[in-house]
Amino acid sequence: MTTPAATSSAPTPPESTPTRPARFEATRAMRTVRHLAVEIGPRLATGPAFREAADWVADEFARHGYAVRRPSFPLPAGDSWGVPVRKGRSSNVIATPADFDPSAPYVVVGAHLDTVAVAPGAEDNASGVAVLLEVARVLGGRGQVVLVAFGGEEPRGPGELHHFGSKRYVAALTPDRGRLLRGMVSLDRVGVGSVVPLSSVAGTPAALRDRLARVAEQEGIPTIVETDSASDHESFADAGFLAARIGSTPYAGYHSAQDLPHFVEPAQLRRVGRLLLAWLSAAPPAG
Repeated sequence: MTTPAATSSAPTPPESTPTRPARFEATRAMRTVRHLAVEIGPRLATGPAFREAADWVADEFARHGYAVRRPSFPLPAGDSWGVPVRKGRSSNVIATPADFDPSAPYVVVGAHLDTVAVAPGAEDNASGVAVLLEVARVLGGRGQVVLVAFGGEEPRGPGELHHFGSKRYVAALTPDRGRLLRGMVSLDRVGVGSVVPLSSVAGTPAALRDRLARVAEQEGIPTIVETDSASDHESFADAGFLAARIGSTPYAGYHSAQDLPHFVEPAQLRRVGRLLLAWLSAAPPAG
C-alpha cells in the first residue's frame, strides 16, 4: 500500500450542540491510548499500522470539526532502536479549525504518532496523541490553533535522522505563515508522573516554556522545568520559532515491548490537558 502524496477531508458537523462547555476527560484520552497501543500496536512510521492509526486520527479530527490534510514525505532506511528498517513514506495529520483565520496569528500543538519498531507506544506517544485529540474535542474545531499528529519523529539512526515530519512541516511554511506563527508545543510522553515536565531546546529562547510554567502555577498544576529534551519542538526552535515540550518523565517501558497502557496515568493526562487548554485560552497565546 502506498501513502498518497497528500489527502484531505472537510470537517463534519458536530453530532450535537452541547448544553455546556466541554471539559477535558481523561477517560476519553485513555480510550485513545488503548486503541493506539493495543488495538493497533507498534506504529513504525512507514508501516501499515501507522497508516491505520493516521486514518483513525484523521477521522477523529474531522468528527470534531476540523479540516484535515495529510501531506506525505519520504523516510530513509535505517535502524529503529536496533531493528533494521527499509525506506518508505510517512505522513503528518494536520487539523485546522473550521473558523481558522489565515491572516491572524496562530499556534501549533503537535504530538508524534509513530513509535519505534518494537514498541506499542502507549506512553511514547499514544499519551501525547490522546491529549491532542481530547483537546481537539474540547475546542470543537474553533480557534487559532493548528493541531498536528506527526509522522517520523522516532530516530532511524544517529545524529539528525529523526523528527522528519516536523522538519517537513516547518519547511513547508510560507513566509506569511511563518510570520504569524507565535509558538509550537510538542506533547511527547505526557502520561507518567505527578508533576508536568516542561522544557525548551538548549541555546534557544525559553519564553514559551516559561509562559507555560506561569500558566501552570496559576492553575495549580505542579511542574518541573528541564534544561533540554528532544522532540518535534526542536524542528521549530531550530527555525527560529518559540517552541517548548510538555512531557518526558522516565519510565520502565521506554522504547520497548513493555510500553503498555498500564504505565499511563489518567491524572497526568488530565493535568497536561488542563495546562494546554489554559494556555490556549488566549487564542493564540503569546510566548
